[in-house]
Amino acid sequence: MKIAVIGVGRWGVHLLRNFVAHPQVSVVAVVDPHPERLAAVKQQFNLDENILLTTQWQDLQQVPGLTAVAIATPASTHYGLIKDALKQGYHVLAEKPLTLDPEECRELCYLAEQQQLMLMVDHTYLFHPAVQQGQAIVQAGKLGDLRYGYATRTHLGPVRQDVDALWDLAIHDIAIFNNWLGQLPVKVQATGTVWLQSEMGEQGNTEKVPVSFSPLPPGLADLVWVTLTYPDGFQAYIHLCWLNPDKQRRLAIVGSLGSLIFDEMSPSSPLTLLHGEFEVQGNHFLPVNQRREVLELATGEPLRQVCDRFVVSVLKNIPSEVSSGWVGKELVEILAALTVSLQQGGNPVFLDIGV
Repeated sequence: MKIAVIGVGRWGVHLLRNFVAHPQVSVVAVVDPHPERLAAVKQQFNLDENILLTTQWQDLQQVPGLTAVAIATPASTHYGLIKDALKQGYHVLAEKPLTLDPEECRELCYLAEQQQLMLMVDHTYLFHPAVQQGQAIVQAGKLGDLRYGYATRTHLGPVRQDVDALWDLAIHDIAIFNNWLGQLPVKVQATGTVWLQSEMGEQGNTEKVPVSFSPLPPGLADLVWVTLTYPDGFQAYIHLCWLNPDKQRRLAIVGSLGSLIFDEMSPSSPLTLLHGEFEVQGNHFLPVNQRREVLELATGEPLRQVCDRFVVSVLKNIPSEVSSGWVGKELVEILAALTVSLQQGGNPVFLDIGV
């Protein structure tokens, strides 16, 4: 399988690393607008002289037998690049989000089907052993009746200048909640705050006063609170911020029999099941059956699983159910609805996500 990697920045270089090492893949081209990056990856991975290194995406048309492309460029460029790639007959693995517009996502999914090509989105967390095992635990009913979920994704930067904290961070936790629950939200709400890149700050005013969204002021939200409501009434709450030195990557689902916690910052026990429930004695609720269970996980890099799943999909003509273009479209549709809520100061937005 001959593949070209388009974009070898912070994330694309990891895609290149995995495809270079894959026994069923031949990397035949690398595209990046920065010549210094091309020179760096050539040296880093000792790339063969026959591999095309180019700053122009159009040069790929010169590569004989090209099967697929992996795209890790800014999200604003995805639609045009993916559409061109599909029209030229290439299978596509795209970095998330698929695009920034649900209608563009839908168009690309239909185009891939018409062309009989694979379109897969790199939602890496869905291939993480902790997320995969967590789904099995939730779906098996080991938490009892599900109560609610919560997640926190905070750090001191990196501060994006193209999208807000919602589009930068939320897609990971939304994807995990959807995966664990086996459902899509029917109602979403979002509120937020701008500190760093408000309209005042962009004009050079050093007195950057926090502005709450009522409605959304000009600027990019540094802090966003998200509420997802699912068809059965389950609600998930997500805290997103790139202005907080308390780095957290934590997600949990609470049930009547315990809580399942995925804590990415805990390398020794990233997936933990806290058992515990109440025993009713008269007017009192007594905690019982409390114990902590650290769950053993399979080893392996999630991104390697993503790349391998893409290769299998292409070679065997089997779409990825976990992270297809359609899954990418659903997540973009949710983010678009959350953006509307954010702009309206937290008004609920109802969803009916279908094809």
